[in-house]
Formats: sequence, C-alpha cells, structure tokens
Amino acid sequence: MDGPLTEFGSRADEAVIGRERWRALLDAVIGIGSGLELSAVLDRIVAAACTLVDARYGALGVLDDSGGLADFRTHGLSEEAIAALGEPPQGRGILGHIIDHPEPLRLKNLQEHPDSVGFPPGHPPMRTFLGVPILIGDKAWGNLYLTDKHDGAEFTDDDVAVIEALAIAAGVAVDNARLYSELAASQAERERLVVFRDRDRISRDLHDMVIQRLFATGLQLQSALHLVDHPDAASRVNSAVDEIDGAIADLRAAIFSLHTEAEQELSATVRGLVGVVRHQLGFTPSVRFAGPVDSAVDEPTRIEALAVLREALSNVARHANARHATIDVAVEDEVFTVCVADDGRGIPDHAPRRGLANLAARAGALGGSFRVEPATPTGTRLWWAVPLAKA
Repeated sequence: MDGPLTEFGSRADEAVIGRERWRALLDAVIGIGSGLELSAVLDRIVAAACTLVDARYGALGVLDDSGGLADFRTHGLSEEAIAALGEPPQGRGILGHIIDHPEPLRLKNLQEHPDSVGFPPGHPPMRTFLGVPILIGDKAWGNLYLTDKHDGAEFTDDDVAVIEALAIAAGVAVDNARLYSELAASQAERERLVVFRDRDRISRDLHDMVIQRLFATGLQLQSALHLVDHPDAASRVNSAVDEIDGAIADLRAAIFSLHTEAEQELSATVRGLVGVVRHQLGFTPSVRFAGPVDSAVDEPTRIEALAVLREALSNVARHANARHATIDVAVEDEVFTVCVADDGRGIPDHAPRRGLANLAARAGALGGSFRVEPATPTGTRLWWAVPLAKA
C-alpha cells in the first residue's frame, strides 16, 4: 500500500540508525500527531527535529502563496533573542534557496553558500546547516531548518534521512490539523445558525404572543376607564397602561438585540438600539464612542453591556421625565465603560432599586463595578465598568 506511512518507512529504512534513535523517531512522530491545534503541532515538529539530530537551533517556515514565509517558528532561541532580531525572516538567502528548490540541503558552512546573505545584527552565529522541505501531497508547504549540532560535528546522511522521515510525518500531522480547523469552523458555523434560528423563533414568539397580549390588555384597561368613578382608581389604571407601554417598548428592544448578529460592530449595535428606544424616550439620545469599542470588547461583555444599556434607557423613559440624555461607550486602559446621563428629575429616595441592583449584579459577574450619582445641574449619571481580558 503506497502512501505517507509507506514513504515514511522507506525513508527511515534508508538511515542506518540504532534502536534508541529509531525509538526516538517513532516517539517524535507520535508526539507531533497527538494534537490537532495547528500552532502547537508546528512547535512540536521543530522541537522534535532539533532533538532527533541534536541541533542547537531549529526553525520551521510556513510558505505563503507568493513564495515567501507566512509563519516562522523557532526553537533554541530565547524570547529576548527573538525580540532583539525584530521582524521574522522573509524567505531570502539560504531560506529562499530551500523555498525555490524544495529538496534536502546539507552544508558544512552555510555562509559559504552562494545564496547566503549573512545574518542580521544580534543574530547568533551559525555554521552547519540542514534544510528539508515539508510536503503535503506534491506541494511544498513549509521547510525545516536546523543548524549547529551541540557537539560541533557536521550533519550526517543519517541525519538527513531521519529529518526527511520526520518531515513526511509532519506533513500528515499538519494536513490533519488543517482539516480539523476547517471542520471546527464548519461546526461553529452550524452552531451559529442554530443560535440564530432559536433567536428568530424566540423573537417571533415575543412579538406574536407576548406583545400582542400586553397590547390587548392595555386597550381593555383604557376602555374600562369610563366605568371608574374614583380619581385614584383612574390614576392607577392610567399608570398600569403606561407600565404596559413601557414593557412593550422593552420587549421590542430585546427583540432588536436578538436579531443583532454577533459580528456586527458594537457601535452600530448601540446606535441601532438607540433608534429602537427613542420613541419610548420621546427624543434621540446623543451617543459618543472612545477607544477600540468595536474590536476590544468580547462577546459576553457585549451581551451584558447591551442589556445594561436597555435597562438604563428604560429607566430614563419611565421615571426621569428627561428631555436629553447622553450615552458614552469607551475602552481605555483595558477597562470597558458605559455611561448614561440624563437631565431628568433624578432618582426619588422611595423609588424601587431592583433594576439598579440588576445592573450592579451584571457588573459584578464580570469583575466590574457600578454606581449611580446625581448629574449637574439636574438628572442622573449611571456608570457601568468592567475589565477587559488582556490580548
């Protein structure tokens, strides 16, 4: 049976190696094939290659479509040394030679090769060299680069055969990891579609059942007003109708959020929510953004922030009797804040605090904070802030 495993075996047979090195090669093959996360697979490949031939330094270059390097993984260099070198190689010099000629290359002194361009400042000295391509099918996908045995010796024919065998197994492992990534992306997309279908069903149920029943209840209460003689009773009925109208507005805002895709920028989502609730408010609040609000805020925080904004604007509409309101959404120093200020009558001492407690709980669940304070000269200012995960 022809295939990668057969070729791996034939390459390994070409090397006259002892039992311990054969076992090390098999362990390396098992090790690089034990994971499905591509970046981890790449790091294991270059580390295994260095171990198998006792190389001081190793690298794995991933080719891009233009013949350069899309990724470059190293082994044997400290993080400080990597940082001092600056930008990763672009695929010139000896590296470019292997890219243009995807076949093994073994050198006694790499600086004597006609394609050598030397080393950048701060690069550690390197002398002996072994380069082997990694193929997926018939196409070169990347290259292994190894330099300087720890004992100072040159790389041998056996070293070439061992790394060629490893490169074949590496091609299989990389192909499996890429296939897994594609399948995972496909599964994530299917799950995303299921979520959107559920959101659409929930929003239809809210609109067709809950909102319509609330609206009908409000009409029934209004039609019964002429039967009520006591002024206090009539006032309470009117208040109940107002509460029903507010609940309907809240449900419509919630339906809007259900239909908002996660990929939509947060700033656009906030503006859309403001457009939905402006009829309930009687005016359009001003909205200001500061910092990378569209790129730095993760999805769980986005969801909580929109719920907080709905609650805050609903409170303004129901209780503040305001004429203006300002919404500030900002990311600064890895903290995400939402501030809603109005020029209304403030929060009465006897007002229920259940909604405010809910906002505080949402902040606390994300390790953040919440506070309400009087605005100047009148009104209320609400602050909601949560820390963001470091990139």
